[in-house]
Amino acid sequence: MHQNYHFLQHLVKALRPLAVGLKFMECFSQEKDELVIILAHARGKNNYYRPFFIRATLRPDFACLNFPDDFSRARQNSADLFETLYDLNVIDVRQFTNERAIGLVLENNYMVVFKLFGNRSNAVLFQNDEVIDLFHSNLVSDNNLRLSQLDRTLDQTWEAYQAANFDHRKLFPTFGKEVNAYLAPQPPMGEIFTPPLGVGTVRRAGLRWQIIQETLTLLENPSFRISLWNHQPTLTLVPLGDVIREYSDPIAALNDFYTTYNRIGVLAREKAEAIRILQKRIHRTESYLEDAMHKLVGIDGIVKNEEIGHILMANLHQIPERAERVTLFDFYRDKDIEIKLKHDLTPQRNAETYYRKAKNERIEIEKVQENITLREGELEELKKHVNTIEEFESLKLLRKYLKTNSLLNDNAILSPTQLFKHTEYEGYVILIGKNAKNNDLLTKKYTYKDDLWLHARDVAGSHVVVKYKAGKKFPNSVIERAAQIAAWYSKRRNETLCPVIVIPKKFVRKPKGLPDGEVILDKEEVVMVEPRGM
Repeated sequence: MHQNYHFLQHLVKALRPLAVGLKFMECFSQEKDELVIILAHARGKNNYYRPFFIRATLRPDFACLNFPDDFSRARQNSADLFETLYDLNVIDVRQFTNERAIGLVLENNYMVVFKLFGNRSNAVLFQNDEVIDLFHSNLVSDNNLRLSQLDRTLDQTWEAYQAANFDHRKLFPTFGKEVNAYLAPQPPMGEIFTPPLGVGTVRRAGLRWQIIQETLTLLENPSFRISLWNHQPTLTLVPLGDVIREYSDPIAALNDFYTTYNRIGVLAREKAEAIRILQKRIHRTESYLEDAMHKLVGIDGIVKNEEIGHILMANLHQIPERAERVTLFDFYRDKDIEIKLKHDLTPQRNAETYYRKAKNERIEIEKVQENITLREGELEELKKHVNTIEEFESLKLLRKYLKTNSLLNDNAILSPTQLFKHTEYEGYVILIGKNAKNNDLLTKKYTYKDDLWLHARDVAGSHVVVKYKAGKKFPNSVIERAAQIAAWYSKRRNETLCPVIVIPKKFVRKPKGLPDGEVILDKEEVVMVEPRGM
């Protein structure tokens, strides 16, 4: 409710004795969506005498006034604003009727209006009735505003309530979402307090009208509460959410809200957005895994092309020439099976066609299994990111973590097989870095502590990673094959034997400042192998 008409009524009353009589000394901006006004009695030798600061934050996602005790202007990247107002006296602070706007009234018929209209918030300079300057010049429609038209007259009588079909929101748009949320659970039932029309609907509406009038009284004499509502810090004039602190002074409440929102609210919002993006990726990865498993089950559930090839080869003498279909005994399932044939091929060539399909089928299964293994690793990593983000209590550390781990957008995740050279040996996926930067990407973001990390010793070369399988030790044959690949993708490719470092990833570190591709090893085990490519 920091932009709410009813709150601004109280804020104007509190500002008037603090601002009236001061001079408009300075107005500047050093942030894209923020301006600062300094009011004071007079200029001192090096500073202002008893300055009063007004800071207006006018972002599309957050618009709020606050009044810091002090504010130091930056020496650079700071622009003066509304210079025609300098040294003019403030003669009033006013509120616009039924509107989310307040004005700083100055001599010579000038007024700075803070228009707190959500994502269209702005600071507008008027002289007489016309706009002469805007803080946000991109809100071009604000040039057409007229000061005389900012006040709104609303009919808020019982008769208007009846005409609005007892919908208070049409009469009281000034309530906003917080007051409407407060009113929502209030029971529209009981005995009537106004016109005895004798109709049940009107009786319930009568009680509802009474509750609305009581709420209006509450808004006129409120406590100013900083509450957590819908997981966000909120300034409210009605009991709502979990109250953190309570004030009788609207300026103190607004200053506290501004600090709390930027400390807690922005952190909560950015955490929620990051988690939303990660959950979307998790859902996408889980859907891929589900589809891949269905595909494997489907392939496993049908008659294999290799089996059909064997059946044809075992029954070549029973297959008529130029047949398009043939029924043969399936000795795998102990029943007859009908097999499609190409009429222009011999029975033996038809069998070869099925064997070729079987080879492609095996490649497809291996590729699907490889991608399942990789995506399961990605899924685990994404869930770790979510858990880590949920624990952050510092906005600075959260933003650094999101940037370091490239979690700031919702781009589709590239699979490791798209990012790195890769192969598979005895069911183990082997990934190979392409260059120094790609090595870093592989080691830092796509390798987990139990994966096996390999590199040719004492020479430049690719980082090679063997992906871990839960509950299984790496076979010596797989380690040797991966070491041969690491030797091949190094400066020792042409040597007869090459020493290769083989260690779990948990013993590999990448301190800040090391060049691309370089790491520090906390442990070192070496095998000797002959370099051999994929």
